[in-house]
Amino acid sequence: MRVLAVSGSSGGHIFPALSFLDALEGKAADLKRILLLPRNSKKYRISSGGLDIGYISIVPVGLSLQPKNLLALFKFFYGALESLILLIRFRPDLVVGFGTISSVPVLFFAWLLRIKTLIHEQNVLPGAANKLLAKFADRVAVSFDKTRDYLDIDPDKIITTGNPLRRQLKRVEKERALDYFSFSGDKFTLLVMGGSSGSHNININFLDAISKFKDPRYLRVIHIAGSSDRDFLERGYRNFNVEAKVFSFFQEIEYAYSVSSLALCRGGASTIAELVNFGLPAIIIPYPFAWRHQSANAGVLENAGCAFIIDDAKLNGNLLKDQIEGFYRQPQRLKDMRLAYGVFGRINAASALADEALSLGSL
Repeated sequence: MRVLAVSGSSGGHIFPALSFLDALEGKAADLKRILLLPRNSKKYRISSGGLDIGYISIVPVGLSLQPKNLLALFKFFYGALESLILLIRFRPDLVVGFGTISSVPVLFFAWLLRIKTLIHEQNVLPGAANKLLAKFADRVAVSFDKTRDYLDIDPDKIITTGNPLRRQLKRVEKERALDYFSFSGDKFTLLVMGGSSGSHNININFLDAISKFKDPRYLRVIHIAGSSDRDFLERGYRNFNVEAKVFSFFQEIEYAYSVSSLALCRGGASTIAELVNFGLPAIIIPYPFAWRHQSANAGVLENAGCAFIIDDAKLNGNLLKDQIEGFYRQPQRLKDMRLAYGVFGRINAASALADEALSLGSL
């Protein structure tokens, strides 16, 4: 069986695609897999684990008549031609799209060639590409049941699988996680992160919040800061006498989730799926330039009683200090939030999506 997956260039699209393709291995004999990505994603040096990766020249297209948008439009049509050639050469039994404009020509040509198609939507609110593709895809997989309300298609085409996570994202025994960070003793531990590149607004306001504590020594911090803010954060934590581990980027995030009491983070689809997977209470600050999607994602957790949302525009040190102190002084609230994650169940999203794909591809 031959399966082609296509994704955008962000980690929020690539990681679910890689997790899905990884889950396919071992589920079918004589399986051939390929991941198709925008050519500009080469700069991220994606570790494919031996998986074949193809590249197409597609980039986002703006609506104005600026030269860069005209060039982007040319690249779109050139990338569409590359997609068609690759489909003819690879001859997949199934094409799986993970959103963004990169998926559009690939899924469209697959539909014309009568190849089975499946799309996966990571966010609560479907993106423009997936809303379009859902109309002619054979099956639509969603991460949240709520997404069904935003898709004007036959409901029987929709399945809820959750958002595929990397295989290694499993809870680590707490003592082992403490040893990993060279932490000693149980302490109120905050995991602070602003997405794959960090968030300067979160970083500076969190450090400002730390400066306002009368005695911040009861806190311990794991801070994934991005490359540009790491040095000043490390200096700040030393000045305020706070035990902290600061990283530009942190690959083995399962250790951080397993040892933390509370997360302070953005509301990207992968982050939400990871919070659910580890049952970690969170203060979520949706990214303002993806506010509609991230606030909807975060709203699912807030409505379930698992998280608290702060608008990025209202973020400040005093507000953060008050919220963190409130959580620290109410340990039962944190316990209740962890228990509230039970409403989401424990679906292995990558395996569920792989099973659905194999079932569809064999029809």
